[in-house]
This record gives sequence, structure tokens and C-alpha cells, in this order.
Amino acid sequence: MNLHQVVASLIEAQNSFDSQAYADCFTETAIVHDEGKTHKGKAEIQQWIENSNREYQAVLKPLRYEETGAERLLIGEVSGTFPGSPAILKFHLRLEADLIQSLTITG
Repeated sequence: MNLHQVVASLIEAQNSFDSQAYADCFTETAIVHDEGKTHKGKAEIQQWIENSNREYQAVLKPLRYEETGAERLLIGEVSGTFPGSPAILKFHLRLEADLIQSLTITG
């Protein structure tokens, strides 16, 4: 699977539970939408993923990846300590200057 470098870095950071490296994949003004909540800016995103890592210990296995202009779609199997694990989730990403400007996670 031929992933954009920042998407590959995001997966690596997620799977090593490295919240700093995860946040570094995003622009300063990035927005993440997950589980009905919105997280704005790198600091808030880092706090969100740190809490998520602690609570769910989720790892991400990429299954499919598509690119359309600045839009990216990553479909992956996420497994961890959450109800319904493993789950197939869609990661809708919008890039800006090779960093993630927005991420929306859907089922």
C-alpha cells in the first residue's frame, strides 16, 4: 500500500502510542472530529490522542487507502480495549503542506 508520508507517520505514531509524534502530523490549526467531539489545534489533538491511547490502547492496521487531490481516505482495522473491538473505521483526511489539516473518523 502506497501511503502519503504523513499518513504513514500517523499510523506509526498511533501504533507506538506516541502522542507527540501523532500531534506532529497535524498543522497548528488542525481539527479532528471523533466520537461526536471536535478537537482544535495541535495541543488539543495531542491531549485527545493521549487520553484515547490510555483508555483504549488502539492499534491501526491499514486496509485501503485512496487519494483525491488534497483529500485522503484511509480505511483501517482498529483494535484495542474498546467495546466492539476490532472495528473497521474510515479516516477522512485533508492535507495542507504535507501535514493533516483535518481528520474525521467515521464507522
